[in-house]
Order: sequence, then structure tokens, then C-alpha cells
Amino acid sequence: MARNIGRFLVLIAAALIYSSALASSIFQPISDSHRSAALELFNPLGGSFSSVEKTYEELRTFEVLGIDKRSDISTAACQSVSEILGSSSSTLKDLFYALKVNGILQCGIKEDVFEGVASRLQSVVGGASALLDFYYSVGGLVLIKGQTSKDDLYLADAEGVFRSIKALSQSDGRWRYNSNNPESSTFAAGLALEALAGIVSLSSSEIDQSLISTTKNDILKLFDSIEKYDDGAFYFDEKLVGAREHQGSLNLPSGKILGLAKFFLGIGIPGDAKDLFNQVDSLAFLESNTVSIPLILSLPATVLSLTKKDALKVKVNTVLGSNAPPLTVNLLQVLRSGSKDTSLIESQELKFDPENAVYTLDAMPKSVDVGKYTFVFEMVLHDSDHKNLYATGGRIRIPIFVTGVIEVDSAEIAVLDSDLGSIETKKKIDLAGENTVSLSANHLQKLRLSFQLSTPLGHAFKPHQAILKLTHETKVEHMFVMGSSGKQFEIILDFLGQVEKFFYLSGRYNVQLAVGDAVMENSFLKAIGHVDLDLPAPPEKAPQPPAQPLDPNLIYGPKAEIAHIFRAPEKLPPKKLSLTFSGLTLLPFLGFLVGLLRLGVNLKNFPSSSVTAVFATLFHLGIAAVLSLYLLFWLKLDLFTTLKALSFLGAFLMFVGHRILSHLASSSSKLKSA
Repeated sequence: MARNIGRFLVLIAAALIYSSALASSIFQPISDSHRSAALELFNPLGGSFSSVEKTYEELRTFEVLGIDKRSDISTAACQSVSEILGSSSSTLKDLFYALKVNGILQCGIKEDVFEGVASRLQSVVGGASALLDFYYSVGGLVLIKGQTSKDDLYLADAEGVFRSIKALSQSDGRWRYNSNNPESSTFAAGLALEALAGIVSLSSSEIDQSLISTTKNDILKLFDSIEKYDDGAFYFDEKLVGAREHQGSLNLPSGKILGLAKFFLGIGIPGDAKDLFNQVDSLAFLESNTVSIPLILSLPATVLSLTKKDALKVKVNTVLGSNAPPLTVNLLQVLRSGSKDTSLIESQELKFDPENAVYTLDAMPKSVDVGKYTFVFEMVLHDSDHKNLYATGGRIRIPIFVTGVIEVDSAEIAVLDSDLGSIETKKKIDLAGENTVSLSANHLQKLRLSFQLSTPLGHAFKPHQAILKLTHETKVEHMFVMGSSGKQFEIILDFLGQVEKFFYLSGRYNVQLAVGDAVMENSFLKAIGHVDLDLPAPPEKAPQPPAQPLDPNLIYGPKAEIAHIFRAPEKLPPKKLSLTFSGLTLLPFLGFLVGLLRLGVNLKNFPSSSVTAVFATLFHLGIAAVLSLYLLFWLKLDLFTTLKALSFLGAFLMFVGHRILSHLASSSSKLKSA
């Protein structure tokens, strides 16, 4: 009982998480793509995760996928586990996930630490009222029992705790999180069932069978509320209520287990680490359950080429990609798309290649031509004992596209006389090569284009698209869908009846033909040539051609480069003349120096006191700095930089000049008074 309930927790809870996802019709088991996604999504910053829960999710995902990354995070993770288990302030959730991490890494936690945690969890179980408290505390005790040598770890009142959790259940099989909240959910049912399974394993005596039977009914109610996609995938809808009662033993149908597996695989590769963990962990429970192990039939390729003579290959694996037990794969039917039950073949057994673990059909049935088909397969287990252990799902329908090169023949284009229908001009065209057809016509004539399409088996082929396109030299486009009769495709354009559609625009029209289909390997868009069309002049109220959209390059593209024309530089005097003039400008300065010498300038009146001498020195240095600034302005500085520097030097000169001039005035007044 405990094992059965525990195995279905993740099936219920994780299915709810993905209940809004869309499943695919083709299911592939876990592959290397999932492993690559796991290595990319689980990338902790600084070598450690933000919580012990995320650490467990990474370790569990890598464990299921067979990725050995324990050594990269074991040191930091074990240190975090030791701190959480050794702290009395750790939350129940952290204790629960720390024990899960320890179960994977085996961090070497001491027995006395386990005893302390077990004592705390047992006290919480006795006074718990919320479902999450029961879930974390009971789950933690189960983990401790599995990680230690304590065989006497039991709940004192296991049946009472069982009844407390059971009191939160609803009549439709779902559970509430606590007694004060009437809202119930399927996810909460999963938590409750795992907690009940843990209580059974921690009970020292047998639980009342009436409680066990009621719990079995709750599980069956949940599976009664399960919904089904058209492709066979099952999911739990949170809004479903009113499931009917069940009596008797727990007997879950294998088809629904297989449907849940298809649901999880149909999600593909999640782009979020949490979603990837939920998917992988759920599939791991499905693979290891003892009720029914789902087998997944998949095709490496669902597009087969008749031209390349591709062989049909089928693989059968468990959800995690392990090899299936000995079995036979039969191709029961091949149904053409649109037909109901008319099979093109009789039942055939596929050959098994033990080296590659692949079932193959070497040659496609002769009745299968290009097109979309539904292949119906069936798996038959060799060992009769395996029929109760594995879920094969009965008939499996998989859509397959069969492609090929379509043969194009008898292509020609002609200009016809409107009255008699006689051919005025006709030219053969090669739709597999290049064409440069040149035609001319007026409004009283017609244009005919025809060709034939046939499949590799010689049957008529009707593509999804066969369109004739005429483009006027003003970029006005006209498209016409070609009709067909058997292999023959033909269109006749009566220009007299099309003059308004052509907006009375005479001139050159480029002719193109587009033929395409999903199963046509040689789909093409070919330029055939051009036709010079002479149409009558438009009447007064004739429709105008639509305005053509502007070329985005003209609006958003690079603009033309602007070439600036600068003023021609003025003619300069000769270099020798300029140097001579510069020398002459220095003559006044030389005269100034000679005058100073003639006047007998000296430093006798330079202040003798230290403070006044400093100000006098700074004053003269400031004047020298101003003169140097003028020189720099003449050589390289601009006006604004010079004025900015001059403002600071001017303020400095005012300050030191005022001090030295005050000293000189004071000295002069003292001499006069003496």
C-alpha cells in the first residue's frame, strides 16, 4: 500500500503542473537533448544554489539522467546540509530537502544529529494541523529511517496521524491544505498520499484496513477525473469535480499510466530548471513503479523519402530511454490521410536489429506513394509475465510524411487567338532549368500555360500550391490559381476579361510559376520569361492600381553621403616675409628690456619680511603665468579655454596683488611720517 501510494505522488502533482501544456502526437523518450538542457539550466552561481531545494532538484535530475556532477557541488552542498541539520532554527522544508540531498551525496552526518532532527520532527507531527507540516515532517522521518541504522523509528500514534491527514480529503479525491481553507487541489492530493504512505512505513502496527480502503478509493477517484487528449496523452484537470465512488482493490488501468507518460514526454524539453526537474522526476517514478511500466514506441524520422528509398525505423524504449524487454513490433495498417479504415497493406512484422535496438521495414509497401499517412503499430511482448508489468498501449497511430521528387512534363506556354482559339505563338519551357521566354499579346488574345505532374509511382499529383504570377514593370502583381484535371494543370487568361484587373496597364509583365507541397522534394518558383501586353486606354472611371509599398531601404536605409564644399583658403604671404614680420614684432619687447636697464631697475625695494616676500614672489609669478597663457593662446589654445584659465589667474593676482600693494602703501606712509 505504502509503495503504491508513494509511487503516484509525482504522477498526480507534476501532471497538474503541466495541465495547461499542449502535448505532441509523436512522443520521444528521454534523450541526450534533455541532458544538454539539464547542464545548461542547472548552472549555479558561484558553484552553489540559492536554496537546498534547488540543490536537490539538480542532484535528482542529474541522477535520473545519468550525469555525474556530484563532485562539482558535493563539498558546498554537504556543508549546507550539515548546517541545516545541525541548526535548531531550520525550517521543516529545509530539513526535508537537506535529508533528500544527504540521501544522494551521503555527506556523513553523525547519528546524534539524525536523532536530534528525528526528535524535532516527531514533536511536529504530533501537533501538526496543516498538510505541508505533515508532508515535510513525515517525509523527513522516512528519509532518516532510510539513511540510518535505526530500525525502531516509529510514530507513536501513526493511525491518529493518518486520520488527521485523511480528514483533509474531499469527496472527489482531492485534498485541502488545512481545515480552515475549503479550497482543494489535485496537487495537495499528491502531497497527502505520499504523507500517508510514509505513515504506513513508520507505523509499528497495521493501520485500520477501512482507512486503507478509503484511501484506495481516493486514488481511483483521481484517476476517474483524468482527462485525455486526442493523441492518447492523459492529464489532470484542476477544475474537475464530482468523481464517482469506487469499491475494491487498487486496480489502476495501464492505459492511463501510459497516457501520463505520453503527457510528460509530449512536453518536449522544458526551458525552465523547475519544469525539467518535475518532468524527469515524474518519468523516473513512472519507470520504477510496480503497477505498470510504460513502453514508448518512437520513430527516429517521421519523414521518409521514396526517392532516397528511406527505410522505416521504429524504436521501443522505456520513458527514460532504456531498452525494452523482448517484443515484436507489427505494422498493422497504413492509412492515407482523409481515409478512415481502408488500409493500403496487410499486417507486417518489422525486423529487429539487436545491434542498434531498432525495428525496421526495409522497403516501403508498393502501394505507398507520396503523401501524408497514418501508420498503425502494435507491440506484442514475448514473455507472458511481462504483459502485467509493462504497458504497451494497444494500437499506436503515428502520422508519417512520404516525400519524393515529382516529375514535371509537357510544360508549354502559348498565346491564343481570342475568337478562334488558334495558337498564334507557342513555346516549350523547361521547369527544371532556366527559361527566357519572350511573348507579346493584346487585349483580344489569351495566354495559356500548361504542364503535367506525376508521382514517382506514376500517379497524378495535386500540390498544395500551383500559382501563376504576373508582375508589371511598376511592381503591380497579379496571381492566378491553376486548375487541374488528373495529371494535367492548365490556366487560360483571357486578357479581354481581365483588363480591369490589370488596371489597363500596358507594358512588360514578368511571368513566374510557383508549385509547392510539403511532400514534394522539388518544389519550385521559376521565372518563365515575360509577356509584352498591349491593353486599351483606361476610361475615365477606371480603377487605379494600388499604391505600392515603399522600399524599406529607401526609408530606413543609409542616406547618401553629403559632400561639403569648404571655402578655399586665402592666399598666404611668403614664409620669409612672415618670419621677418614676427621678428619685427619682438623689437618693442627688446626695447622694453633696454629701457629697464637704462632706468637702473633693481630689487632694492623688494620686501624683506618673509610673509610679504612670499606674496611679492607669487604676484610676479602670476604675471609671468598670464604672459605664458597669452603665448599658449597664440600657439594652440582656443578662446574659451584661455578665458577659463585667465579667470582663475586673475582672481589669484587680485588677491596677492592687493596684499603686496597694501604693504607698499603702508611702508610709504611710514616713511612720510618719519
